[in-house]
Amino acid sequence: MFFTLNTSAIVGTILVKLKGFQKLTLTDQALQTWFNTLQIDKPKTVSVPLQEALGRILAKDLIAQEDLPRFDKSAVDGYAVRAADLVGASQFKPVILQLTQDQQVNTKQARQIWTGNPIPKGGDAVVMLENTKKRNTELEVWTQLAPGDNISKQGEDIQKGTIALRAGIRLNPYHLGLAAAQGCTQLTVTEKPKIAILATGNEIAELGTERSPNQIYDSNKTIIKAMLDELGAQTNDLGIAKDNTQEIAQKIQNALKTNDIIVTTGGTSVGGLDLVPDAINMLGKPGIVVHGVALRPAMPTALATLEGKPVLILSGNPVAAIVGFEVFGRPLICKMLGMPKEEPRPMVKATLTRRVTSALGRKTYVRVHVSLKNNEFVAEPVSTKGSGSISTMTQSNGYLIVPENREGISEGESVIVHMFSSLEDKTYV
Repeated sequence: MFFTLNTSAIVGTILVKLKGFQKLTLTDQALQTWFNTLQIDKPKTVSVPLQEALGRILAKDLIAQEDLPRFDKSAVDGYAVRAADLVGASQFKPVILQLTQDQQVNTKQARQIWTGNPIPKGGDAVVMLENTKKRNTELEVWTQLAPGDNISKQGEDIQKGTIALRAGIRLNPYHLGLAAAQGCTQLTVTEKPKIAILATGNEIAELGTERSPNQIYDSNKTIIKAMLDELGAQTNDLGIAKDNTQEIAQKIQNALKTNDIIVTTGGTSVGGLDLVPDAINMLGKPGIVVHGVALRPAMPTALATLEGKPVLILSGNPVAAIVGFEVFGRPLICKMLGMPKEEPRPMVKATLTRRVTSALGRKTYVRVHVSLKNNEFVAEPVSTKGSGSISTMTQSNGYLIVPENREGISEGESVIVHMFSSLEDKTYV
């Protein structure tokens, strides 16, 4: 049984002596502190062709210009009839109707109609083809109907003058289809925020270049760029800065001129070559507003503001950089895109297959692999190999969060998993 601390006992910041950090800030407090120093204006908007709007954020409500459907229409292939004429109809006692080609259906008449066709005057129901049999100019009907059966009524989907799509949503294929049904050829969306990404460290090399024996290829910029692309941002690769305060500061200063956000990776712990916080503080106030977060992994994450613009300083370890971006970058981008709230990842409720441990006072992100076994979701913790092991992310398809007031989660407990990849179905394996 894990010990649980009352949440009210965790107030403000957690004082620790760990890896040189004298103070760790709770994640929620860190995010709010950061946001309080930023000048996030309402995003600019741009009109784009409907076919290019997928994944963009709708900037203003789309008001329906007409009813959808525009008229009463058939929902099936069959015959327009008067429901009152079919009282008592069955396979043993079919009702006989006269077929007509007129635009009006009178008593004891039926008119053939296809899905989507307008309902002829006088008709108030549609009988499906499979419940009928045509005999020359007559129609046998074997079922009873109520008025309105198999009819899509005018305006039952969307009514003219109502909000068809609300501002702030991320446009998916079905939103675009609804806009097309309203005759829209253009949609007003928010502009993509421009985000510069800078990696730091003498130990990393650019892809496609020669490496020294002590260097590794940089993967963080690739990961963060992809996560930004996924959210709908426009990225600018600043390359790699060596462990030199002046070089780091110069690259960040130049990037501030043309970008809305700066994201850096590496150089943010408390070692001798962790120079990014110093470089940022050289450039102006307030500079670093949070450094060291009660988060595992991603404890060295720092948050800064320069010229009213956010600077997100992520760990050089890939998994820590990913978690730091999830916690701080994701809500920031959603806010800058004009979304009313953070866009959550899909979540599932699963049973934990093995206990996981955590440290009181720190929010812990645990990588798990969720699968469907015997029609139930189970979450298997992925062995932790340190925050530098990218393979733990490729072996996972989601993460669960252990809150600050718990030491861990026991085997067999129900947990909420935030999914970043697809499920594996083992029901029939």
